[in-house]
Amino acid sequence: MAVDERPAPTAPGDGRLRLVRAVAAAEFGLIPLPGAIDRAAALPSGATVTVTASPARGLDPTLELVEALAGRGFTAVPHLAARSIRDRAHLEDVLDRLDGAGIRRVFVVGGDGAEPGAFPDGLSLLRAVEDLGHRFGHVGIPGYPQGHADIRQDVLLRAMLDKQPFADHVTTQLSFDPRAIERWIAAARGSGVTLPVHVGLPGPADLVRLLRVTARIGVAGAASYLRKNRGLLGAILHRRAFRPDPLLDGLAATVANPASAVRTFHIYTFNQVEEAVRWHARTLERIRSG
Repeated sequence: MAVDERPAPTAPGDGRLRLVRAVAAAEFGLIPLPGAIDRAAALPSGATVTVTASPARGLDPTLELVEALAGRGFTAVPHLAARSIRDRAHLEDVLDRLDGAGIRRVFVVGGDGAEPGAFPDGLSLLRAVEDLGHRFGHVGIPGYPQGHADIRQDVLLRAMLDKQPFADHVTTQLSFDPRAIERWIAAARGSGVTLPVHVGLPGPADLVRLLRVTARIGVAGAASYLRKNRGLLGAILHRRAFRPDPLLDGLAATVANPASAVRTFHIYTFNQVEEAVRWHARTLERIRSG
């Protein structure tokens, strides 16, 4: 049954409590670039940190960074990009390496490699891991509230359903539109997706970096939304920076609706970690004092 897009009735304070819990449990995303491990020092102790994968550089930088993060006490979560894994032997090597570092959580994506090896998409990789008898403690998969540059939305929803038996949550890709996220959750629930949602939230970032990352990851509707939303774009241009507060506030009703099953937020830091952590702390205090 589709999610009612209006907030479900709740006892006084329940909706705000859900929002507080979701923000308090937020995880942070890093890009495996030089200096990333030093920037990670600003993260809260024991934080959950995901690390993206680059089709140009392969999985090694991702694995090196998660190993370093795990060694410093963080819950490190690598993106396993299916198209970056050459064959079954390479997959076994990756799994052995993760086991050796004590990595029990992963985020499985198809990836953007132009010439895939044995695994052309996330589903094929998930099935291969299952066939090898490997068990992760927690597996995340992606969702696309504003579409994907190369894949139709109905195909994306079907793929999410197919991957659901192997997964524990879905994280939404970069979006600046709270209504698009709300509609996507409703569509996912209507299609039979029951996985908890981690809502992807762009952290504070300078305009140039934000637009560069948006273009690079191929989010079909995000840049278009910025162009159409003159108020948001004007505020960004005025400050030369983006602040996620209006987006978070616009998502409050969705988080308050228990049928949405929003568990937490995934903060895309763009490696501006100190800024993201400061914003997170201020925001948590703001909504707690609400």
